[in-house]
Amino acid sequence: MKKITIAIDGYSSSGKSTMARDLARRVGYTYIDSGAMYRAVTLYAMRHGMISPDGKVDTVALTAALPDIHISFAPASTADGVQHTLLNGEDVERDIRNMEVSAHVSPVAVIPEVREHLVKLQQEFGRTGGIVMDGRDIGTTVFPHAEMKVFVNASAEERARRRQKELEEKTGKPVDFADILNNIRERDRIDSTREVSPLRQADDAVLLDNDDMNHQQQMQWLTDLYHSIVKD
Repeated sequence: MKKITIAIDGYSSSGKSTMARDLARRVGYTYIDSGAMYRAVTLYAMRHGMISPDGKVDTVALTAALPDIHISFAPASTADGVQHTLLNGEDVERDIRNMEVSAHVSPVAVIPEVREHLVKLQQEFGRTGGIVMDGRDIGTTVFPHAEMKVFVNASAEERARRRQKELEEKTGKPVDFADILNNIRERDRIDSTREVSPLRQADDAVLLDNDDMNHQQQMQWLTDLYHSIVKD
């Protein structure tokens, strides 16, 4: 059976990463978390003083540092079942998921040089097919000819509830819902209005509105779509 490229795009905290990871596991494909790559670059910038206290990014310094930023992925371990993101060989999976990185990732992601650098890396990852990649511009920019494209949407409030639950389960500490909702709305605004590769549904993508769907229902929907494509 021919291995295809699967692109899953959508808004922040819409559940696309979980769906993409689980779909890849179901069909025996490789999962690539493009959002983790932007988060890793953001973490690098934060660690090297390239983001000021008021959130401004030193674009010149970060662009110059891109050749020194190496991102890779470690296979999911049996311990947690999660694929870990490596930044210059260091496992930063936990660090890139905190609220501070979330607050700064969109301003970093709009920098054209950052997007160009990471798009090339993403395309290299998917050169041979047999991958599931999720993000904001996978079906429109990274893999415009992907055989399966899905655009995931849910209300900002529902996405904030999911994100709050995820963070509290990971940290064991209460997280303010209003802060998360404001962060999601701001990321939506930045992602949808940026000049380079703005977040939008590809013309040939299938819309999945998962506001009222549980994970099992979403996975059944995705699996059915996959099998309908590969059998053609």
